[in-house]
Amino acid sequence: MPVRPVLAATLGGAALLCALAAPAAAAPGESVTVDSTARLAADGTVTLSGTYRCLPGTGPVFVSSSVSQADPRVRHGIGGSAARCDGVEHRWANSGKVSAETLTAGAAHVQANVMELRPSGLVPLPVFHATRDRDIKLVRS
Repeated sequence: MPVRPVLAATLGGAALLCALAAPAAAAPGESVTVDSTARLAADGTVTLSGTYRCLPGTGPVFVSSSVSQADPRVRHGIGGSAARCDGVEHRWANSGKVSAETLTAGAAHVQANVMELRPSGLVPLPVFHATRDRDIKLVRS
């Protein structure tokens, strides 16, 4: 078998996998924001919030969020909520519980994503409408 077709197929497959794995930039009119302050309850419940705007898709859409502190490689998933993609700005708020010793009041980093699970054969594929990273302040509530 000639080398060129095999090489082209291999590189094309690798490019497709990279495109599927990497979040794309938000389309015009789509965004997600993260509020500058988040709440940390005594029992470890964290509440993150912000706004989002997304355009209609073909699958269910969610706003997911995570928070990190001290070690940026360790992120704690903080809930997820259904999103309504109609081109209008909406508020989102996610809450999740981590152990009381894991997070403390003070500086933290949040990542929020608006992600659609788009039908594609047997398994839906994630499509990112918008992603935002922001440094915030965790305050005791």
